[in-house]
Amino acid sequence: MVEEVLNGVNGIALNVRSRSPKVSLHPPVVLVPGTGATASDWDVVAEDLSRDRTVHALDLRGHGESDWPGTYSIDLMAEDLAGLLVTMATQVDVIGHSLGGLVACRALAAGAPSVRRLVLEDVGLLHQRRPAPPTRPEGDLDFDWAVVGQIRPEIDEPAAHWPDTLARVATPTLAISGGPGSFLPGEHVAELVALLERGSQLTIDAGHEIHASRPKEFLQAVHAFLDT
Repeated sequence: MVEEVLNGVNGIALNVRSRSPKVSLHPPVVLVPGTGATASDWDVVAEDLSRDRTVHALDLRGHGESDWPGTYSIDLMAEDLAGLLVTMATQVDVIGHSLGGLVACRALAAGAPSVRRLVLEDVGLLHQRRPAPPTRPEGDLDFDWAVVGQIRPEIDEPAAHWPDTLARVATPTLAISGGPGSFLPGEHVAELVALLERGSQLTIDAGHEIHASRPKEFLQAVHAFLDT
């Protein structure tokens, strides 16, 4: 059964789509999507993981059924995630894709509580790059387009804190690279892993959307890391 609940966190409402098994054998897992994606983007992964643990898939601020306050940054989203983890009052695992992985790292570095293990899906150390703002797609969107305008500059010209931020993530972390098919160079993922206190790297040649393109291989890697 899928339950959607709006949680009051950091002054806004965050939508969380939850699934619970009859018997839970592992800590709950929180799924954090990338830019423009919502909790439903995780449905295949959540359905599999929820066979033996509770799964909470999050709509970041400005996405899906969460509030669209018009003000967005990685730090604000990290504060939202940290506040949500506090409300759960239990140890959890976290899986973050792309922007969601950066948000998770920032939250953990700032002392977000009770995260047992972290999986980063195609997330690398940020490098300065030439801005190339995307064109807004036509029609209605499942997220506030202002997210792109406000977050993209943080990715194109990353703040100087990122190496130190990653070095302060003490949680055991698996970074899964999307391989040659991804726009994110594998060496940037390797640079991120080298900064982590307890990081390891795995490559699945699936492009940036690993959990969508190669769900079976992605889930095998996740289970091997989280279930031990």
